[in-house]
Amino acid sequence: MSLPDIFRGVLRLPVIAAPMFLVSGPELVIASCRAGVAGSLPTLNARPASQLDDWLSQIETARDEARARQNIFAPYGINLILHASNPRLSEDTDIVVRHRVPFVITSLGHPGAIVEAVHAYGGLVFADVIHAHHARKAIEAGVDAIIAVAAGAGGHAGAQSPFALVREIREFWDGCLILGGAISDGYAIRAAEVLGADLAYLGTRFIATTEARAQPAYKQMLIDARAQDIVYTSVISGANANFLLPSLTAAGYTGASLQTGVGKAVLKDLAEEARAWRDVWSAGHGVANIHDAPDVATLVERLHGEYLAACQTPAL
Repeated sequence: MSLPDIFRGVLRLPVIAAPMFLVSGPELVIASCRAGVAGSLPTLNARPASQLDDWLSQIETARDEARARQNIFAPYGINLILHASNPRLSEDTDIVVRHRVPFVITSLGHPGAIVEAVHAYGGLVFADVIHAHHARKAIEAGVDAIIAVAAGAGGHAGAQSPFALVREIREFWDGCLILGGAISDGYAIRAAEVLGADLAYLGTRFIATTEARAQPAYKQMLIDARAQDIVYTSVISGANANFLLPSLTAAGYTGASLQTGVGKAVLKDLAEEARAWRDVWSAGHGVANIHDAPDVATLVERLHGEYLAACQTPAL
């Protein structure tokens, strides 16, 4: 296993706060990095693209201030959607390259061109995958890390058990491996390491924080929800993802339409998808362990205590 050098000595926990559509903004990234976990956000949360330039400058200013005070500030990353439906890919990539973003997370497409652009300035590229087949393709393209998005993850997620997915990828990949899927406390972070991952990828747990841009009702729904309230469906965007059932019901989706796609058209463009995700809220199975919405610093402190407790648990 191999942890990239940019993470060594600057992480309080082996964690990346995952980039979440319409939820992650510079406030969440900065708070995460200051607390000692890597922060990230999707480029498409910045609208228009010029706002991405502003956001990255804001993050860089916070980083430079922390370094001047000799305070911790973990690396930050940006998520690029590579699918053909993203008309901003070229423009956003140029902004990312200009700011020399430390790591770039690629989704929904072949990362080859992004690897070339990011490696040219010394950055790292992490590819999120839901199958070992996708992992092999990403490795061939030269990525620096694989993010295994397993069953139970919020948003676009796979259906394969994290136990099976991590161990399958470890059969052929000894580089950095990051695991996402229902990780909401320090015990699960430690379990990801034991399984063979270098870092844990937490999304849903960071939605229920003060700095997240989620609506208050969204955060409360996470607190009230249990794993049985999560629905895995392709109806919202055409790709399978996990959503909170109460939000789907409020938006007019029925059980039948969620199973078959009947009653709602599959969304065709990013603008339409953004409108849908504004009211239909994503979450993973880890909601069962979410009972409050603290600030990020408080959350990371708690996760750290749980992680240490898990590390000290004696073997049988």
